[in-house]
Amino acid sequence: MTRLAEVFAVSLMVTGACSASATLSELSTAERRADAGDVDGSIAAYRVAQTKCGALRPKRRAKATCASALLGEAEVLEHAGRTRASIDAYLAIPARASDDPTTSATAVHRAGELLLREGDETAARTALWRVISEWPDEQPAGDALRVLLEDGRHRNARALADQISKALTPLADHSVADNLVWSLADLHEHELANISAARSFYDRIPVDYPKSGLRDDARWHAARLSKTLGDPQGAVDRLRALVATREVAFGAGSYFSVWLDNAQLELGRILRDELDDLPAAIAAFERLPKHYPASILRDDALFELAITHARAGDPGKACATFAKLEKQSPQSKYLARRSELACP
Repeated sequence: MTRLAEVFAVSLMVTGACSASATLSELSTAERRADAGDVDGSIAAYRVAQTKCGALRPKRRAKATCASALLGEAEVLEHAGRTRASIDAYLAIPARASDDPTTSATAVHRAGELLLREGDETAARTALWRVISEWPDEQPAGDALRVLLEDGRHRNARALADQISKALTPLADHSVADNLVWSLADLHEHELANISAARSFYDRIPVDYPKSGLRDDARWHAARLSKTLGDPQGAVDRLRALVATREVAFGAGSYFSVWLDNAQLELGRILRDELDDLPAAIAAFERLPKHYPASILRDDALFELAITHARAGDPGKACATFAKLEKQSPQSKYLARRSELACP
């Protein structure tokens, strides 16, 4: 599917369009001409569509069709290698779609990417920051931030972190805010080598933005950094907060985080190896196959459970657990480690 088709489809879903066709014949003509290599003919058709789309009803149909017509012209220019003209077309869209923040943000984000590709770094950063500051509740704001992060982290990470921090204050209550905090954590961990600050930023996300899609990732990374900082209890606290979301998700019929089984396994290891809390470690390992029966980490949990029983001075339970592992997964990599348990 072309980017134009994707944008148009998303526009229809966002605006709640009904099943009736929301296209103009000129849009089909424009796409057909573009596929045939007739760039100028395609642009001409898009421009005709731009003059007609506003009269469509209902209003959501007009909005979606105008978005397709405006973005379509810029995209055809981009694919034809007319980069400067494409950039100009993208940058002109917000003035022509002032009632459509999604399309405006998409257009300026795309212009920023093209400017960066063309080596016009100052104009690119200006465009990308514009997306974040003017449309902070639109998906392209997060996309623009990711481009800025990857471009700037090796250029001047300190300056980028300062700029993100400055932007966070006025945008703290907008949808992009959790992404700003995440970017600060990323920069402080990797480029600025301030692990403590990075953990603090990760910790902010579950507290300040509890509905963020980055919430569970933030808890996982904060736990990981706690280990690096020599704070196993801090790691345990964060992992327990992460696995506790399973009960909330289960009760609400929501999705389970991809980190949950990993967190359950890591929780058991830290309790056993770093805090010497064998009963709590046993309980943690036992929960993994029970709570996540489809997890690929079930073998790991059973082996770690067997090891923990052995350390707790209960070889009978250790070998019984290993036998369960052997029966459940006859090809498991852990079967070669039977000697560690002295099981028959």
